[in-house]
Amino acid sequence: MNLALLSAFVPTFFFVSITPGMCMTLAMTLGMTIGVKRALWMMLGELVGVATVAILSAIGVAALLLNYPSVFMALKYIGGAYLAFIGLQMWLSKGKMAIKMDAVGSKPASQLDLISQGFVTAIANPKGWAFFVALLPPFLDASRPLASQLAVLIAIILTLEFICLLIYAAGGRTLKAILMQSGNVRIMNRIAGSLMIGVGVWLAIG
Repeated sequence: MNLALLSAFVPTFFFVSITPGMCMTLAMTLGMTIGVKRALWMMLGELVGVATVAILSAIGVAALLLNYPSVFMALKYIGGAYLAFIGLQMWLSKGKMAIKMDAVGSKPASQLDLISQGFVTAIANPKGWAFFVALLPPFLDASRPLASQLAVLIAIILTLEFICLLIYAAGGRTLKAILMQSGNVRIMNRIAGSLMIGVGVWLAIG
């Protein structure tokens, strides 16, 4: 894979992954309530879910790239607009992706329960599907084998996703007191929303 594209993909996806959403909020909540060690089981399920979404999205993206370039471009614009819309909602502290004021208490759960929770959260996360459909095309080169490119990108995605999950879980207890203050929650939502809008605009015009 082209080194220049790879060097652009890593920071781009890191900022996308670190943006607060359902999976990161879940990791932060579990970090606050059951600790990082137990939360690792949820992370395992979440990573399997992310890999599943990435692979299914990548298969569709590759097919569109090779056979339906006009549809491919339309989806790119739609994906960018959708991400910008989510970012606007987050900036206004609205929508499913925004960090909520109320903390969700956790009940004793088995390892399987935690794995299932992470997997279902990743699969049901519309942001994940939109990101993969919108983010992968700019980093794919139709003149090179797509399978090897996708394997590298998905491996990077899972690595960055795991790092971000750890950051949220490990920082959960420390951030709890800060995030419960409405002003600071609003500021974090606006920062995350601004990043999301920037990614959406870049995808639409890139």
